[in-house]
Amino acid sequence: MEFKNINDIEDATEVSRKEMFRFGVAMLFIVLIMLFSANLTVGDGTVSIELVIAAMIGGYMAMNIGANDVANNVGPAVGSKALTLTGAIIIAAIFESAGALIAGGEVISTIKNGIINPAMIGDADTFIWLMIAALLAGAIWLNIATAMGAPVSTTHSIVGGVLGAGIAAAGWSIANWDKMGAIAASWVISPVIGGIIAAAFLYWIKRSITYQSDMIASSRKMVPILIAIMAWAFSTYLIMKGLKHIWKTDFYTASAIGLAIAIATYLIVKPVLAKQSVNLKNEKDSVNSLFTIPLIFAAALLSFAHGANDVANAVGPLAAINDAINSHEVSSKAGIPLWIMLIGAIGISLGLLLFGPKLIKTVGSEITELDQMRAFSIAMAASITVIVASQLGLPVSSTHIAVGGIFGVGFLREYLKRSYAKTIQEIRDHHMGADQRETEAFIKRFEKASLIQKKEMLAQLKQKEADVQLSKKERKSLNKVYQKELVKRSAFLKIVAAWVITVPMSALLAALIYFMIRGMMLP
Repeated sequence: MEFKNINDIEDATEVSRKEMFRFGVAMLFIVLIMLFSANLTVGDGTVSIELVIAAMIGGYMAMNIGANDVANNVGPAVGSKALTLTGAIIIAAIFESAGALIAGGEVISTIKNGIINPAMIGDADTFIWLMIAALLAGAIWLNIATAMGAPVSTTHSIVGGVLGAGIAAAGWSIANWDKMGAIAASWVISPVIGGIIAAAFLYWIKRSITYQSDMIASSRKMVPILIAIMAWAFSTYLIMKGLKHIWKTDFYTASAIGLAIAIATYLIVKPVLAKQSVNLKNEKDSVNSLFTIPLIFAAALLSFAHGANDVANAVGPLAAINDAINSHEVSSKAGIPLWIMLIGAIGISLGLLLFGPKLIKTVGSEITELDQMRAFSIAMAASITVIVASQLGLPVSSTHIAVGGIFGVGFLREYLKRSYAKTIQEIRDHHMGADQRETEAFIKRFEKASLIQKKEMLAQLKQKEADVQLSKKERKSLNKVYQKELVKRSAFLKIVAAWVITVPMSALLAALIYFMIRGMMLP
């Protein structure tokens, strides 16, 4: 009996033990950063307590980016079962770190997106306190969002932090409201464009492959084209965004290189896929299996580009603080020492390993059900939207694009599945009697028919050539498919609410933290 009670206690405390382990490892990382930075000397040969504090907060911010933002790159692949959770975490950790260290850049803008005017900041000390407040506020908000299971934009978090701390330091006039207007517009632009592109790709895949009578033959023709388009999009995306710090080029050059890679990819993939599809059954699961390897590559490339770009959200303010401490002035650009980049790279990977699974599951399975075709469409949306937005000069969020893509494929499925059950039941109710058997037979044939066959059957009904006669209203209703709540409304509302309040909440937190720091630092 006692042994059983001990086992019950062990089972009951298992979750809390795991949480304590995660918290302990995270704290160990922060302590190691503190010990390392405490041994660094600044320009005058002394140890800066501000740099120690900033380094610790930078590590905390990096872990929160890993916990929240990286889920967007690998979540769809996990949700579609193209990757296991463990495999996704390993791939993301490797490529996020590689992107940060290889292509993260050596110099960074000290004021993210130019949202405040640095000329209005009185001195280097004020600037240091401002950036510490912004960094801490962004990290705290990301932590809160992760705990709520809401994927939010880390860029918007740090932008809100810099805005709030800047206003607290120098008043409302310090803010660049034109820039803030563009960022606010991106709350709508990013998910809408991502959702439209993801839905368009999924609809194309459905019409060209899964709605055809011979899905495998259609796959042999269309999947190599889709993968080639993916190769073009990701190559262009990677050259323009992921490698921009080590090789800056224009869109046309990047696009031409991407096109060459796409053609080579098509020539390689087509015979391989033809051989792979020989023994596949003519069913949707077989088609899905053809998208598994492309999804793994997509997750890796998105992680690399994310590491190259978004590591700046963690180490940018820290690099700015380091530069201000050493130069005793506010600069528009700051160099990023290797030790700061390592804090960002290791912190993002550690945050992903310790706290990332929660958001990966949210993105991958708790918004809408994903398979490989849907996840592929989302990955395409993520890369193409960034390319389009860059050309239009629109500030977009990778988080909003990815989650918008998930919403897009979910809402498309709702539209395409506007309830067969209700429609068919209405037809059955109306045709109770002599033609009921013919009606049932017609419905069964219609459900099994390919897209072309469905069109022919509907045309026969319209011309009254079918073996069962239906009204005009009933014929129209056969064009609709199941309407179910395929996108969870609770998840949709929670995420949208978190997006809307990200900048205001980060700004408010940063202002409060700045006033608290100033109160402690003033004599």
